[in-house]
Amino acid sequence: MRGFIVAALLAAGGLVGAAARADTVEVANVKYETAVDLAGQKLQLNGAGIRYKFVVKVYTAGLYLTTKAGTTQEVLAAPGPKRMHIQMLRDIDGNELGKLFTKGIEANVSREEFAKSINGVLKLSEMFASRKQLSIGDAFSVDYVPGVGSSVLLNGKPLGETIKEPEFFSALLRIWLGDKPADDALKDALLGIKREKRR
Repeated sequence: MRGFIVAALLAAGGLVGAAARADTVEVANVKYETAVDLAGQKLQLNGAGIRYKFVVKVYTAGLYLTTKAGTTQEVLAAPGPKRMHIQMLRDIDGNELGKLFTKGIEANVSREEFAKSINGVLKLSEMFASRKQLSIGDAFSVDYVPGVGSSVLLNGKPLGETIKEPEFFSALLRIWLGDKPADDALKDALLGIKREKRR
């Protein structure tokens, strides 16, 4: 009888462990929760992947939406709050990251769209420049809430003021989801499109 109880407890523990694992997605040893709460709404992980520069892993990225989306247009049109979460896999100069994000936005939006989001782009660059360096393991999120704007959090703590222009977050997403994305494989991963694993 005792053996049966022990076996039952082990089986239950295994089920709990499996459930816990099912609640996260692991990318390059970084765990992404499959669901998060933002502004009182439940967001689900749309996709997550790795940003490579040549063969070097730079960071992981995860996109959270209220509803699943398989194209850039669907992501941009998705209602409610959104979150882009990034975790560094190597050290990078804050100024350099700010410049890369600015270039990524410029490459993927029209001049008119860039002009509308320039205030947010400058604020984001200033936030990164003030940090000097982002280190391995540092995590930052950009949370967009309709009617409020975009908030940047570094390691869970707010960084700078809320960026109120709604155009900014859409422009930011195009760094990864635009016609000239930072990384084609990462774009597919964020959109939930399965590819063969990169070695």
